[in-house]
Amino acid sequence: EIMTGRPLFDVNWDQVDELCAIQCTGEEIAGVLGCDYDTLATACKREKHLAFSDYFKQKASNGKMSLRRTQYTTAMEGNPTMLVWLGKNWLGQTDKLETAITQLPPIEIELYAAE
Repeated sequence: EIMTGRPLFDVNWDQVDELCAIQCTGEEIAGVLGCDYDTLATACKREKHLAFSDYFKQKASNGKMSLRRTQYTTAMEGNPTMLVWLGKNWLGQTDKLETAITQLPPIEIELYAAE
């Protein structure tokens, strides 16, 4: 069988996966690969049987999981900044200033006449 037209673009899917994991856009990924976004999307449909947006969601979630794991590990190793940040974001903790209302005695003003 004789093929006509352009040869198919060879996509480095490992590289695409890494770029998805660090949340690069489809346009950015295509630029790194040296192709047009439409070429990447077409290759994804052909080779992965998914729309690129669906493929991206799968691979990007792996990057988010890795980031969460690293944040958690860093906190559990005793990093105070990460402990506070995760406490606020995951546990809903806040910095609260304890204030107490106290009754102050009234101010007394005495007037003196000049002599």
